[in-house]
Amino acid sequence: MSNFKSNVIALALIGLTSTAMMASAQAAGPSGTAADYGTLAPATAAARTIVINGDTKWVNVENGETVQFSVGGQTFTWNVSTFPGTTSFDLNKISPAGVQLGNVRVYVASNPLYRG
Repeated sequence: MSNFKSNVIALALIGLTSTAMMASAQAAGPSGTAADYGTLAPATAAARTIVINGDTKWVNVENGETVQFSVGGQTFTWNVSTFPGTTSFDLNKISPAGVQLGNVRVYVASNPLYRG
């Protein structure tokens, strides 16, 4: 009987431990920072350059694409990687400090490699 109680207690502890581990293994959600839209990348990684001028209101990119943005002689390169369901964001959310942008919207198409 004592062996049965020990096994029950051991199984209960294993269950509690695995439940706690699963809860901590969940993916993080959006943070409200530029990281929600991807990461800075080296200029050599860019597949294309998008020139932003005073008339630019929007640009189109694909999720997973690395592009270089050229704004008034300043450039930065970004690897676009958004959360599922994110289809657009303001370019100023990812631009480095000092880059003067107007109100430019980035529209993100889903990556063709992952389309069903």
